[in-house]
Amino acid sequence: MSTLRWTLIIAFWTLVAAFFHYTLPQHDVARITDTYEKRVDFGENSIFWSSPDSGNATDVVNRDVFFIQAFRTNDRPMIYRNEDTGWGWPPYFKFDTANLQAEAADLTSRRNSATPQWVVIRHYGWRNEFLSIYPNAVAVWAVDSPDVRIIPWFNIAVLIVFAAVVWAVWVRWRRFRAARIDPVLEDVGDGIDDSRHWLSRQWSGLFGR
Repeated sequence: MSTLRWTLIIAFWTLVAAFFHYTLPQHDVARITDTYEKRVDFGENSIFWSSPDSGNATDVVNRDVFFIQAFRTNDRPMIYRNEDTGWGWPPYFKFDTANLQAEAADLTSRRNSATPQWVVIRHYGWRNEFLSIYPNAVAVWAVDSPDVRIIPWFNIAVLIVFAAVVWAVWVRWRRFRAARIDPVLEDVGDGIDDSRHWLSRQWSGLFGR
């Protein structure tokens, strides 16, 4: 029973951590090398794609999607999709996909250029080559150096609030359990012990006779 309990607890908190890691904004320092548009056929990985851009048809199985091609500071490639989130989830309320694509195109640079242009790309989501899923870029801006440090104040605030809510719920649950559930369980346990003792006496009396 204890093993099952801890398995469920670990699985629950793993899902919570995965939810926050996918949803909360992340920042990559990178060098944009290209921007392009590609027709995408949605399949089993459709849950990792946003809804169509605001104002477009929603009952489609394929559509054109903007992409931003970049290299991070460790020279590893990273591809970002550029889609509206609209009023859906995650609540980024992004409606400026075309503007962001133009900004990204204006910031492209090459490795062999004298002064490569480094940028910060704010995004959410994951990159998985096997499932063909891409993080969604929500903002991009130029920086002077690849050594810039971004402190995720928003993520810190959200996690602090979440931890406070979890702590408050846990404290109230402990108080409720101590006041309402534990006394009932103790009464049930006492009743079971009394029944066991009564049956033991009856059993002993029967064999004694």
